Amino acid sequence: MKIKSKLMISFLIIILVPVLLSCAVLAGFHNFQIKAINESYGITDSEEMWLTNSVLLLKKVTEQDYAKYAKLAADDPDKLLDEKYLEQENEALSEKYSYLIVKNGANIIFNGGKDNRDVLLTLPKISNVQSGSEVSSFMDSDDKVIIKQLNFTDTQKNQDALYIVTSTQSVVPEVKHFMIELVIAILIILVVTAVMLIVWIYGSLLNPIKKLQFAAENIKEGNLDFSLETSSSDGELGELCVTFEQMRQRLKSNAEEKIINETENRTLISNIAHDLKTPITAVKGYSEGILDGVANTPEKIDKYVRTIYNKASEMDTLINELTLYSKIDTNRIPYNFAKINVTEYFSDCVEEIGLDLEAKNIELSYSNYVDKKTLIIADPEQIRRVINNIIGNSVKYMDKTNGSINIRINDVGDFIQVEIEDNGRGIAQKDLPYIFDRFYRADASRNSATGGSGIGLSIVKKIIEDHGGKIWATSKEGSGTKMVFVIRKYQEVPNE
Repeated sequence: MKIKSKLMISFLIIILVPVLLSCAVLAGFHNFQIKAINESYGITDSEEMWLTNSVLLLKKVTEQDYAKYAKLAADDPDKLLDEKYLEQENEALSEKYSYLIVKNGANIIFNGGKDNRDVLLTLPKISNVQSGSEVSSFMDSDDKVIIKQLNFTDTQKNQDALYIVTSTQSVVPEVKHFMIELVIAILIILVVTAVMLIVWIYGSLLNPIKKLQFAAENIKEGNLDFSLETSSSDGELGELCVTFEQMRQRLKSNAEEKIINETENRTLISNIAHDLKTPITAVKGYSEGILDGVANTPEKIDKYVRTIYNKASEMDTLINELTLYSKIDTNRIPYNFAKINVTEYFSDCVEEIGLDLEAKNIELSYSNYVDKKTLIIADPEQIRRVINNIIGNSVKYMDKTNGSINIRINDVGDFIQVEIEDNGRGIAQKDLPYIFDRFYRADASRNSATGGSGIGLSIVKKIIEDHGGKIWATSKEGSGTKMVFVIRKYQEVPNE
């Protein structure tokens, strides 16, 4: 999930969750408090007024008491003048934040309140009008009160009045409790919402950051052997983790490749040093022989000079391979591609190779099954290098006195297939899959007869692949080896 989406969701959670939970809590408390008010005060219609009109609610609190006193005034009015009875009723009314005042004529015969002089001075006058429970006065004194007045006539025919005084400064306890509980509930809701957001944000934002920090510390210490758990579904940070893991893998791959290259370079230097030592020793020995006069005849001098020349040629070949290897390693082999007639090109190569093989008593046979007009696009020099390297390997590992090498050119559809087969010592099956690897040598003895840098066949493979072809080998130990490579034919594209 994108960070932008997470922020929008967080904003909605901050706004909606507290509102929805508060509404749910308010509804629950509302029902609970309405029930409590109804049970405590007998107010059956308090649901619509207890929060919106507290004065009306307080008037309703003493409604049943007023009705009781009105009935008593009609049946036994003198009861309302009984001080003992009035004390009992006043005690009961105190739980409803109310008290009684009773007047007999102009005299106050019962005052259930305290420090209420202002209320006594402003009591409504006794009237002959029949009063009801809704007949009340609001006295704006220091002690704000609601006064319900019940006019009645006692048995002595005196005009009397009973006043139920309710303080508006005292709120119904359940309402107070409700407000306190509601505030606490809202605070809890806000805390729970904040905790939910913190947990969610920590899990979705901070955890990926901690992973990145862990990965960065490992890379700083040079440790690339770890794995960073990634998931692109985690939004931008998840994508960053995926990119970071790809970077780690690339760094590890580069580090491993660097180690391999360094190992190969050391191997190459070791191979070149070893293979140069033998011809240099020979050149030095034969040169000393000439200088010391050991070669005291024209025939010996000629032999010594030819030997020095051959050894110098071997060193030149090794140095050329080293130079080409460095170009292969940086993908900078200089190719000069051209259209080549297959028949003419391979006939020239075979003629040149045949002279060298004849001097080494190795029989060469050549067969061409390709149309004389067949062309390929190739670099003549590099393809010649491929053939020479393969032939050179065949000669190097030839262990037969009647050695033979057979070259065949076949037509295989869109490709020409070149097969170079010898009857030498062959290659063991366990070694065959690795012969095109750099520095791999099936002959580990590294004697002077089978020397070499160990990169000849890797160069061959690289050249053929750069020509868009493929090379492989089959061999049977003791019977010989067949090298096969294919190169695509050149075909004219017709103009439409």
